[in-house]
Amino acid sequence: MAGFKTLDDIGNISGKRVLVRVDLNVPVADGKVTDVTRIERIAPTISELSSKGAKVILLAHFGRPKDGPTPEFSLEP
Repeated sequence: MAGFKTLDDIGNISGKRVLVRVDLNVPVADGKVTDVTRIERIAPTISELSSKGAKVILLAHFGRPKDGPTPEFSLEP
């Protein structure tokens, strides 16, 4: 079985768009994130890609709304 690629395996990415799928399903209480572990874990990857000149695009979702878009699950700042 082939292994997955790491950032060290990727060639020159300067000026290229890099799509990163991230899991941002973090616990929230009263509109505040109560555990930032998942956010802290993706930060080094984003930082390394950015330092190599990549244009980083994050693809994420939050929660599981049942009937279409729900403001409480928005990733809007």
